[in-house]
Amino acid sequence: MLVLEWSLEEAGVMSGTALTRTPHGGQPSLSAMHLYNLTLQRATGITHAIHGNFSGSKLQEIVVSRGKILEILRPDPNTGKVITLLSVEVFGIIRSLMAFRLTGGAKDYIVMGSDSGRIVILEYIPSKNVFEKVHQETYGKSGCRRIVPGQYLAIDPKGRAVMIGAVEKQKLVYILNRDAQARLTISSPLEAHKSNTLVYHLVGVDVGFENPMFACLEMDYEEADSDPTGAGAQNTKQTLTFYELDLGLNHVVRKYSEPLDEHANFLITVPGGNDGPSGVLICSENYITYKNLGEQPDIRCPIPRRRNDLDDPERGMIFVCSAAHKTKSMFFFLAQTEQGDIFKITLEIDEDMVTEIKLKYFDTVPVATSMCVLKTGFLFVGSEFGNHYLYQIAHLGDDDDEPEFSSAMPLEEGDTFFFAPRVLRNLVLVDEMDSLSPITSCQVADLANEDTPQLYMLCGRGPRSSMRVLRHGLEVSEMAVSELPGNPNAVWTVKRRADDEFDSYIIVSFVNATLVLSIGETVEEVTDSGFLGTTPTLSCSTLGEDALVQIYPDGIRHIRADKRVNEWKAPGKRSIFRCAVNQRQVVIALTGGELVYFEMDPTGQLNEYTDRREMPADVVSMSLGSVPTGEQRSRFLAVGLADNTVRIISLDPSDCLSPLSMQALPALPESLCIAEMGASEDTQQGTIYLNIGLENGVLLRTVLDPVTGDLADTRTRYLGSRPVKLFRIKMQGGEAVLAMSSRSWMSYYFQNRFHLTPLSYEILEYAAGFSSEQCPEGVVAISTNTLRILAMEKLGAIFNQMSFNLEYTPKKFAVHSETGHLLIIETDHNAYTEETKSQRRIQMAEEMKDAAGPDEQELAQEMADAFLHEDLPDSNFGAPKAGPGMWASIVRIMDPVEGKTYFFYRFPQNEAAMSLAYVKFATQGEFQHFVLVGVAKDLQLAPRTAGQNYIYTFKINADCTELDFIHKTVVEEVPYAMCPFQGKVLVGVGKTLRLYDYGKKKLLKKSENKHLPNLIVHIVTSGARIYVSDVQESVHFIKFRRSDNQLIVFADETNPRWVTTSCVLDYDTVAVADKFGNVAVLRLPPNTSDNVDEDPSGTKALWDRGLLSGASNKLEVLCNFHVGEIVLSLQKSTLIPGGNESLVYTTLSGSIGILVPFTSHEDHDFFQHLEMHMRSENTPLSGRDHLSFRSYYFPVRNVIDGDLCEQFNSMDPAKQRSIGEDLDRTPNEVAKKLEDIRTHFAF
Repeated sequence: MLVLEWSLEEAGVMSGTALTRTPHGGQPSLSAMHLYNLTLQRATGITHAIHGNFSGSKLQEIVVSRGKILEILRPDPNTGKVITLLSVEVFGIIRSLMAFRLTGGAKDYIVMGSDSGRIVILEYIPSKNVFEKVHQETYGKSGCRRIVPGQYLAIDPKGRAVMIGAVEKQKLVYILNRDAQARLTISSPLEAHKSNTLVYHLVGVDVGFENPMFACLEMDYEEADSDPTGAGAQNTKQTLTFYELDLGLNHVVRKYSEPLDEHANFLITVPGGNDGPSGVLICSENYITYKNLGEQPDIRCPIPRRRNDLDDPERGMIFVCSAAHKTKSMFFFLAQTEQGDIFKITLEIDEDMVTEIKLKYFDTVPVATSMCVLKTGFLFVGSEFGNHYLYQIAHLGDDDDEPEFSSAMPLEEGDTFFFAPRVLRNLVLVDEMDSLSPITSCQVADLANEDTPQLYMLCGRGPRSSMRVLRHGLEVSEMAVSELPGNPNAVWTVKRRADDEFDSYIIVSFVNATLVLSIGETVEEVTDSGFLGTTPTLSCSTLGEDALVQIYPDGIRHIRADKRVNEWKAPGKRSIFRCAVNQRQVVIALTGGELVYFEMDPTGQLNEYTDRREMPADVVSMSLGSVPTGEQRSRFLAVGLADNTVRIISLDPSDCLSPLSMQALPALPESLCIAEMGASEDTQQGTIYLNIGLENGVLLRTVLDPVTGDLADTRTRYLGSRPVKLFRIKMQGGEAVLAMSSRSWMSYYFQNRFHLTPLSYEILEYAAGFSSEQCPEGVVAISTNTLRILAMEKLGAIFNQMSFNLEYTPKKFAVHSETGHLLIIETDHNAYTEETKSQRRIQMAEEMKDAAGPDEQELAQEMADAFLHEDLPDSNFGAPKAGPGMWASIVRIMDPVEGKTYFFYRFPQNEAAMSLAYVKFATQGEFQHFVLVGVAKDLQLAPRTAGQNYIYTFKINADCTELDFIHKTVVEEVPYAMCPFQGKVLVGVGKTLRLYDYGKKKLLKKSENKHLPNLIVHIVTSGARIYVSDVQESVHFIKFRRSDNQLIVFADETNPRWVTTSCVLDYDTVAVADKFGNVAVLRLPPNTSDNVDEDPSGTKALWDRGLLSGASNKLEVLCNFHVGEIVLSLQKSTLIPGGNESLVYTTLSGSIGILVPFTSHEDHDFFQHLEMHMRSENTPLSGRDHLSFRSYYFPVRNVIDGDLCEQFNSMDPAKQRSIGEDLDRTPNEVAKKLEDIRTHFAF
C-alpha cells in the first residue's frame, strides 16, 4: 500500500470525501486539485539596467528588470551598499527598458517595452513608494512576436521622442511633450515600417535640438529570401539606417542608409549638440567604427585582444555591453568584451570632426548584460550569470602605464592590438549582490540537522558557478564579541542625553551585580555612571532630557545629569518583581501583584501616582510603548498575569490605572512588547501592535486600538521550543521587535509588508538595540558568557546563503543517504580540461621561444616563464573558449555543510557528463553503493551527434569520501537520464528506456522499451511504475512487469510538452515543468489505473494502441500554470517544521516558488474571488492582461496566483476597503488570510 499524503489530505478534504486510492483494485473517488502559487524568493538575474533620478531628488537610482519583475535600487552614496527601494511583479516579459527626461525636467521617467503589445511609461512616486503608470498605448497583439514592436527601444537624448521597434518590419515613433499643467503627454504613433527587414539594434542619435534622429542596424532579406541557390543569403550585408522624425511635418523619413562591412551587434550614441560631435559608434566583430552623416569619414579601430590567449585564435571578438558617462567638459564610454575586459573609449575631435578613436584597457569584471556609470562615481555591473557588483571608479585610468591603442596607429588588415589582463586597478569593489541565477538543480533536505530544512542548489555557469546552501533567515554580521566574567542575565543600552545620536552605556546585569560599560572607540568598564553595581538590575532607561533610571529589586534609582541620585525604596519586606519603563514613565509590580505608577513632571522629578492597583493574580510581564512625539506619556500599559491573561491598563490622568480590555491566552505570557510599526513617510502614523511571547514558544501579534485600548486581529506564529522573550529595537528609523526562543526572530516592517524572519545565528538569551558610529543600527545581545554586537544589513531577504565555488557548470547532483555528502557532476562546453590547458600553455611557451631570433632567446625565455607562471583566476577572467565540440567534465564529492571537496574525478577532454544516478544494486548487498555517470564523447549539440557514449560505474567508499572507478559500459546514444529502480538502474539511452543490472566487466542489459518518441530527458519512479519524460512529448507512464520482464507504456498525454523536470505527487499523479515556463499536474483518469496493472497476459497494452497512435490511456490535466520563467527543478517537500507539504520549484532566473494545495472549499472560494477582484482593480504595470499571461501556452487551470493576491497589501487603502466589502471582510482580515496561507506552508 502506498501512502498518498498529497491527494489524501488535500484533494480529499476539498471534496468532502476520503480519497482512498489503492494501486490495485477498488473504485477511488476523485476531486480536482486546486493549488495556490507563491514566490518565496524573487528572480535574481538581471536582464536590463538603467539609471537616472527617478525619485526626482539629487540621488541617482538604478532600475533593473529581472524578467517579469521591475525593481528600483539605490546605492548609498556613503557606504556604497545597494538598497532595494521597491520590487514589483509586472506579469509580463520585460523586453526593453529605457529612462528619459523631458527637456528641463528634474525627474526621469521609465519607458518599458514588453510582450503586452503596449508601450508603457512609468513614474516612480517616492512618497508612496510605488510605480505609477503615466501612459499606456496599445499598438499590437500581445506575446513576443516577430513583427510586433517591444523588442527594441530608443530615446531621443533630449527626451522629445521614443522609437519602439520589432525584430522585423515594424517601428513606431511616439512624440513626448508637456501639457499646460506640465504633465507628460504622448502622441499617437508615427510609422517607420519597412517589410522584409530584420532589426538588430536601435538607438537615438544625439543631434541637440535639430529634428530627432534614430539610428538602426538592419538587414534586408528580400533578395536572400527569393534566391533558391542560397548565394544571396551569404552576400547580404547589414545596413546602418538613419530615421528622422520631422517635427514640422509630423512624420518619419528614412534619411540615409549605408551597408556595413562587418556584422555589427550594437550601437552606442555619441553625445552631440554642444557636448560632442554626434553620430554613433558601431560595435561589430573585431572592430569598433565611428560613423556620422555629412563629411565625416569612417574611423575604425580593431578591438584589442589578450596577449597569449588560450582561446581559439580564429574566433572573433565582440563588445557585449557598454556604459557612457558625460560631464560638461568631457565624455567617455566603457565597453566590455565577451571575455569581461572593459575598455575606456574616447574620441579625438578636431573642429567637430572625429579624427581618431582611442581605446585603453580599463579593468576586467564578470561579463555583464548591462552596465551603468553613476554620477557619484559608481559602476554598476548587472552580471549575465552569478552575482551582481557595484564598483567605485577610483581612477579614470588616464595617467597609468597601460598602453593606449588608437585608430591612427598603422596596422595590417586583420591584425589587432594586444594587451595583458591584470587584477583590478581602476575599480574598487564596494558591494556584491547575491544572485542565484541560473539555478540548474535544487533539493530540499535537512543535511545539517537543524530542524528546518535547507535548500541545496547548483548555481551559475562555467568557472563562476557555485553550490549554494540557502537557509530561511536574515544574515547577521558580527561586529564584536567579548567575554564577560560570568553568565549575565540581561543587557540594555542607554543614551546620556535624549537627543544624542548614539548610545553611551551598555548595562549588563548579573545574578548579584551590574556592570556598566561605556561606548567609545572601544567598550570599557566605568564606575562613575551613578548606577548601583552591587545589585542585579531589572531594567534601565534614559529618563527625560538627560537623566537615567535604574530599577533593581529593592527600589528605583533616578540619576540626574549632575550625578545627584534620588532613591525610591520598595516598602517593607516586598520587592520589585517586574517593571516597565520608557522616556517619561516607570511602572513597577511588587510581589503579590500590586502596581505602582510613576510619571516625570516638567521639573524632571519622578512622581508616584497616589493610588496603587491590586491585580487579581501575580504579574509575570509588563510593557510600555514609547512616548509618541509631541505627547507627555504613552497611554497604555500592557500587563501579563499568571492567570493566562493580558490586560491593557490606562495611564491617562483622568482614569489612571483603570483596566480597559483583556485577552485570554493559551499559555503564560512570558514577555510583552508594545511597538509602533508600519509608519510610512506620508502617513507618519503607524499601527500600534502588542506582541505577546508565550511560555510555549508561540508569538502573538495583536493590534492595539490607539483610542479605546481594545485588542483585535491576532496573528500567531510558532517560533521555537523555549519561552519567547521580546525586545524592542530600531530598524530603518522605525521600531522592530526581536523575539528570542530556541531561535532568534526579527519582526519588522519593510517595503509595505511585515516580515518575521529568523536570524541565522546561534541561540541568544537577551538583547537590546545598539547604536554607535561604526554600527548605527545594531543589536547588543548576550549568549552564555559573551557579549555580542550584531548588525542585520540585508533586510527583506528571505534566505541567507553560503556559497562554495565549483569548477564547471554544475548539471545534476545526488545526496548520499548515509553521510549527507553531495555527488555533483559538472560539465562545460567550449572548454578545456586542466590537463589540456597546461599542455596548451607549454606548447604556446615553446612557440614563443621558437619564434624569437638567436639574440632574443633570453628575453623569450623570460616571457615564456612569466606566461607559464601567470595566475589569473578563471572565475574573474573567464575560462578560455576551446571551440565547439570541446568538453570538460568532472564528478565531485562535497560536504555541503562545510563546503569541503573530498574527491573529484576528471573525465578526459571532450567527454561530457550528462546524467548521474546514486544506486544500490540488489545483487551487491546493502552496504555497497555506486555512482553511475552517463557520458557522451565528442558531443555536438545541433544536430545532436556523439562519437561514443558510455556509462561510467564508480563504487563509493564507506564514508563517501572517494570514488573507485569500476568499469564503463558502451551505449549507442547519449544517456541523458538515469534513475535507480528496484535494485537495478533505468537509463534513458536516446529514445530507448533500458533496465541495467550490475556486472563484473560492464552493466548487464535486463529489459528495454523502444517505443518512446524522441529523447528521454527525465525518469522518476514510484512502486512498480515508471514516469518517463520525453524532450517534447510530455510524460509516459510505464509499468514494469516482473513476471515477463516487460516495460509497457500504458498512458501518455495528448498535449506536447517540452519537459525539463518532473516529480511524483502520488501513484497516479505527476507534476511536470517545461521549457516555456509552464508547470502542470497530470493524473491518470480514475478508472484506468487498474486495467493495466491487472492485465495477466501483458499483451493487451501491446496491441491496444488506442488514441493518436500513442498509449491506450490518456492522462488528464488537473492544473496548468505559466510561471514565466523556466523551471528546472520540482520537489514535493515541507519547508518548515510541522508545516504541510508543498511543491517547491526553482527557475533558471534564480527564483524559488511553491505551489500549495488548498485544504478547504471556503479558502479556495475566498482566494478565487480575491484574485478576480485584483485582476480588475490592480492591472499589471506591463499592460499585459494577468489572465492571459498566466495562460501563455495552456489556459490556466485550478491554480490561483498568490503573487497577484499579495499585491493587495500595497494597494491604496480606499481600494482595499472596496475589495474587502465585496468579499464581506475588512482589509485586515484579507491581509490575515494572505499571511496565514503563507506561514502555513512556508515563510
